[in-house]
Amino acid sequence: MTQSHDDSIIFLGTGGARIMVAHQILASGGLWLSLSGQNVLVDPGPGCIVQVNKRKLRAETLDAVLLSHRHLDHSGDVNVMIEAMTGGGFRGKGRFYAPADAFGPEPVMFSYLKKYLEEVIVLEEGGKYALDGLRFETPLKHRHPVETYGIVFHSGGKSITYITDTRYFDGLADAYKESDLLIINVVLTEPRPTIDHLTLADAEKIIDGIKPKAAILTHFGMNVWRAHPWEAAAAISERTGIRVIAARDGMVFQLSNLDTDVK
Repeated sequence: MTQSHDDSIIFLGTGGARIMVAHQILASGGLWLSLSGQNVLVDPGPGCIVQVNKRKLRAETLDAVLLSHRHLDHSGDVNVMIEAMTGGGFRGKGRFYAPADAFGPEPVMFSYLKKYLEEVIVLEEGGKYALDGLRFETPLKHRHPVETYGIVFHSGGKSITYITDTRYFDGLADAYKESDLLIINVVLTEPRPTIDHLTLADAEKIIDGIKPKAAILTHFGMNVWRAHPWEAAAAISERTGIRVIAARDGMVFQLSNLDTDVK
């Protein structure tokens, strides 16, 4: 498949964890991926609908909404985005993907929305999925308080990996070793024994181990934001020799840039 020049990722928010989300110091809208002719919304946290309209995107063009896990900063706007994707149910279309516990005793999706969708799919470890021309997989269950999966998208001969929230553990990088582009959630500056999130040092270890064409840091906790993630990204890039970018709210990354030397 030939890569479309329109293949892109839009960062609808780069803030993560409770304080950042509560104060909206950075937005928490998730990721809008346009790959292989499909529009996929990943982890629509609180305020996603606002960011979608602010960026002049059209929610009714979405083909799917996908959750890596059920936590509020990743799922807060699931219902309004499914409503918007389906035109309030008048244009029954689209798919919703999420781990099994997102449908448990406290489901993230209102029950009436299910009939608006073409399909609801439960994500699982080692799962492989096809959304028309777009393939993606969830190779590994992450170490996080709820059922959580990273996602690898395959589009135009490129592998785009989203390493969502997790504690670092052996085997994490190996699961994503063929990645051309890494998107990594980085909440912490220093490890905290009771919090299952990656630090900046963890992100550097993963990037250096996988050696993608480029890596993008996002989902910043308060301390990472205060440490200036753009400076951290530049330092990691200098040490590893790999292009590392700190995402910004509203940033658009064109996949065609993976084959250039643009920093």
